[in-house]
Amino acid sequence: MSISHAPPEAPSPDISVTSDTPTRTPELVPLVPSSTRRTRVPRWLRRTSGPLLLLFAWQLLSSTGALTPEVLASPGTIARVGRDLVADGSLTSAMGVSLQRVAVGLLFGVVVGVGLALASGLFRVGEDLVDASVQMLRTVPFVGLIPLFIIWFGIGEAPKVAVITLGVSFPLYLNVYAGIRGVDSQLVEAGESLGLSRWGLVRHVVLPGALPGAMTGLRYSLGIAWLALVFAEQINADAGIGFLMVQARDFLRTDVIVVCLIVYAFLGLLADFVVRSLERLLLQWRPTFTGR
Repeated sequence: MSISHAPPEAPSPDISVTSDTPTRTPELVPLVPSSTRRTRVPRWLRRTSGPLLLLFAWQLLSSTGALTPEVLASPGTIARVGRDLVADGSLTSAMGVSLQRVAVGLLFGVVVGVGLALASGLFRVGEDLVDASVQMLRTVPFVGLIPLFIIWFGIGEAPKVAVITLGVSFPLYLNVYAGIRGVDSQLVEAGESLGLSRWGLVRHVVLPGALPGAMTGLRYSLGIAWLALVFAEQINADAGIGFLMVQARDFLRTDVIVVCLIVYAFLGLLADFVVRSLERLLLQWRPTFTGR
């Protein structure tokens, strides 16, 4: 008697999935690049930490006697002297005179530097006539021209303004000229194809393209203006921050000298802040890298 064993039935390979089966969609998690993550330390605190550490080290060295008052006065002494100079009106009066000199010299320097840059950058004839002479003159230290300015203009306000004007003109010329010649030629060709006239190209293509370089030159020129003011106010000045420094040098007052230097630094920082704010306002159309 034989017993037959039937093989087990294999499962059907066809598995039907009905439409009633719910489908699970993956959740999307936004990815934040590590370079865009901000630290928890406020930026204003990070920017002020350096000067505060320097001030602390200065006070520490003065308290321990490593810095004697004859070499460099302590921050407390300088703060007291600065308060006294403000109280008697000598510092505010000197600041007004110095600011007026810088403003007049900067105005003349902007007119001269930008005017020469436009003539040299927009026209080849202007470049042939202007650029070589400017390149030679800018290599001459403007401080070395002070004796010549005294002979030409005397010892009044004219040589002081002339020194500032000369120091301001060359950085503006170089940056504006480089900005004009750095404009993409394809943009100029596109403007010509759209029917822009020569003045239209200059107004709508060349000048906006040269504006970033002009703002950089203006920031650099402001720094040169304050440097030139220090030298200019040594020319027989009877008022201004430089005059206070000369008097303090004669009486060996390092505290007054440091107060004047701090005023120079803050005025330069304020001027740079104004130009940077103007730059952000005028260059809103230009997306730039702002750091991570």
